[in-house]
Amino acid sequence: MPQFDSLIGFLDSRSFGTIWYWLVVIGTWSLTGRAVIGIPVEIVSRARAAMDSGQGDSPVVLHLLDWLSLVLPQWQVGRREGAAMLALGAFVLTSLAIMGFGYGLELALASFLLLLPWAILVWLRLGLARRLVPLLAQAEQGARPVAEVGAAVLRRMVIHRRLVTILSMISVATTALLGALWSVIHPYGF
Repeated sequence: MPQFDSLIGFLDSRSFGTIWYWLVVIGTWSLTGRAVIGIPVEIVSRARAAMDSGQGDSPVVLHLLDWLSLVLPQWQVGRREGAAMLALGAFVLTSLAIMGFGYGLELALASFLLLLPWAILVWLRLGLARRLVPLLAQAEQGARPVAEVGAAVLRRMVIHRRLVTILSMISVATTALLGALWSVIHPYGF
């Protein structure tokens, strides 16, 4: 059992050499692909199939829009909250990057490799929510037909899902590459 005499000693504990770290990496990214901003992928797939078959006003598309009306308010962030989130996130990520890359602390580097893609994912989800809110409002007010709004919503959600898939692949590959490189350079953990 390692001795933790200080915060720096704690941050220098092994990360890339444990199975738990890799289970967290794989598990978090596999769970991320199961929903698009909180809406299960199955609902999006059924709505997309209904739109492809020409049933834009089907109950499946309305079900997707109902889900959106429940989920989107959770992803709306005001200017002050956004600025605070950005400042806190930048501080944490910069601190971890400096400790990981600059000082060679393995846990800080491993945490940075986990948190940076998650920060990008949150930014993508907030952007998607910001783009979907006006579309949903137009459908609720009757300014645009439900089929047209459903098609626009599905198009943006499919693009978002593809971006998240690419992000997860890049994240896992980069983490595996840097973790393997760390293990080769530091075979005994220091």
